[in-house]
Amino acid sequence: MLTLAIGNKAYSSWSLRPWILLSEFGIPFAEDFIPLDTPEFATRVAAYGAGKTVPILKDGDIVVWETLAIIEYVAELFPDKAIWPRDRAARALARAIASEMHSGFGALRSACPMNIRKRFATRDHGPGVAKDVARIEHLWGDARRRFGGSGPFLFGAFSAADAMYAPVVTRFATYSIPVSADARAYMDAVLNTPSFRTWHAVAMAEPFVVAADEIDEQAVGPFPLP
Repeated sequence: MLTLAIGNKAYSSWSLRPWILLSEFGIPFAEDFIPLDTPEFATRVAAYGAGKTVPILKDGDIVVWETLAIIEYVAELFPDKAIWPRDRAARALARAIASEMHSGFGALRSACPMNIRKRFATRDHGPGVAKDVARIEHLWGDARRRFGGSGPFLFGAFSAADAMYAPVVTRFATYSIPVSADARAYMDAVLNTPSFRTWHAVAMAEPFVVAADEIDEQAVGPFPLP
């Protein structure tokens, strides 16, 4: 069985991506929870013999780190599952926007760390975040218009692209970032998946607080599930 090492469900955006992918596709795996910002973290990650942080996927003697590499490995391991869209044009776009997520949107990620326990009031996070939000909305809308007709996700059915953008969905919800009605409908589809609901429930029960991911601002409520 696969083993997926992850960090805290409340904060670890990169852990959420492969976790929700495996869960939504019904792929069995064992979860190795390694709490962030604890003395044991570095030692337990180092025991995998690869990578410096989570997530890490272990399959027998094979160890894969970095989220996109994990996703590609899982897609090869389970070719019967449409982890990437079957249509070549859709698959090309899905890979491109997933790669853009992996390498970009630094302003949003810096100003709005993932925290799926809380909701904060709408406010101006600066021009860099506004630019990132506009670009993300464009990418979502383009994918939905071109390939999303058969279902509520970016390419109709849930795919690796949705897994990559799941933490962005949570950031938009946590920080009450205004989006279009179409983007909001897509967000609701992701937040309503059984896998995200399970992830969120565990996050709410976690006793850990990671100070670096807690912004200096008063929350106005709990995380807003649809």
